[in-house]
Amino acid sequence: MDHQRVIRDVTVRLPMASTAVEACQWTVTALARHAPATISVLLQVHDRLRCVAATGSWQVFSTVPPKTGIVGRVYASGETAVVPDVADDPDYLPIRPDVTAEVCVPVLDPAGRPIGVLDLQWSDPVDLAPWRETAERLAARLGARIVALGGPPAESRSEKLLRHASALTSAPTEWDLMAAALAAARDVSTLSAAVLVLVGRQGPRLGAPTATPGDLESRIRAELAEAGTAALGGMISRAQGNGAGYTLGEAGHPPTVDHEPLARAGVRTLISVPVGTPAAGGVLLVADERLLRPDPTTVNLMELLAGQAWSCLDRLRTLARLREQASSDPLTGLRHTGPFGQRIAAATPGRTALLAIDVDGFKHVNDTYGHQAGDRVLVGLARALEGALRHGDELYRIGGDEFVAVIEVSRPEEAVRIAERLTEAARRIGRTISVGVALPRAGESPELTLRRADQALYAVKRHGRDGVRLAAA
Repeated sequence: MDHQRVIRDVTVRLPMASTAVEACQWTVTALARHAPATISVLLQVHDRLRCVAATGSWQVFSTVPPKTGIVGRVYASGETAVVPDVADDPDYLPIRPDVTAEVCVPVLDPAGRPIGVLDLQWSDPVDLAPWRETAERLAARLGARIVALGGPPAESRSEKLLRHASALTSAPTEWDLMAAALAAARDVSTLSAAVLVLVGRQGPRLGAPTATPGDLESRIRAELAEAGTAALGGMISRAQGNGAGYTLGEAGHPPTVDHEPLARAGVRTLISVPVGTPAAGGVLLVADERLLRPDPTTVNLMELLAGQAWSCLDRLRTLARLREQASSDPLTGLRHTGPFGQRIAAATPGRTALLAIDVDGFKHVNDTYGHQAGDRVLVGLARALEGALRHGDELYRIGGDEFVAVIEVSRPEEAVRIAERLTEAARRIGRTISVGVALPRAGESPELTLRRADQALYAVKRHGRDGVRLAAA
């Protein structure tokens, strides 16, 4: 093999390439005429190596995460890898079942920094040493031409949207999701500000800001807050009723009434996209101070982003409802045994009081009037007890007619007074309860504290019910 001729044939057309991708494609095509190998060029695009040119193979990895595979290793280190037997290299990414050897060289810019890799893989016996030298010389010339053409290709807007979609899907909270959606809207649209306006229980409201709101976003949020719910509702109704809209940045034309607050904030270009449903969704506003001309493709990408964000928001809200249902008693809405166990495990000796509560005569209600009547008694009692507790006190239903209140007190007498307030609240709705009070001792398990509260409760039962007793310290 005349490697000088290979280098000459491959590089002769490089000066005629008008784009970095074209330079890579010509390099791979010309090199494939001489090398009976599977050949590819991968360049850094954002945070990944993207394959921009390749000969036919069983599998082409479109993008490769940093440091993944032999190509990632070479890119990260800037050092050539010569692999006589790919089966012995744990980093090898299989592209064909018959590949045996690989030479991977970094594509460097003139300053010696990696911008990609040139990779060759063989299925037949080959002398790798001369191919290493040839590949390194070709990669150097390719790197110089790529830099002369402006560097590796930029990430496309659809690629950006796909990357941001992963961030939306993994957002753990609504705030994180909204911040990620607004960051994605700015990045994909190339406009400078994004704001969400959402339907809320108390009327339309502004969604959470981006993690680092810019000056225009801050002005928009201030003007919308000043404009009030009627203006926000008008923007939502306009988007939900008429669909996505955008300005063409024409100077000298007044904005619609709904958008006057945005104009006061300095907005001169706007994309408005409906989010979710009219009853529970809202509108995504993406704006800029510059007079620009967004195109329909940009608006379409914003609609895709809004749809993805809404799907993720709906998923988060569904998970929150399921968690709430899993930790709540379906009849009374009170938290039940799971959260109660976690709460008493954090009880402070001498400060956290457990009030064990039992409904007097509840079995008689069920036996005489039926379980539906018994359920109504429990719901009414739960509301009465909640109303008698202080802010921060917690009430749990841990059994049929068994409740426990967990309260923080400064001394035992305070816990007794709260328990007496509960008995008074029960009397006001025509019921009576028995309450046992216990404060954790130093080194005592939560289970033992609750057992002492239960023992105090049953002492009340034995002495006529409708009362309070404090367990011995």
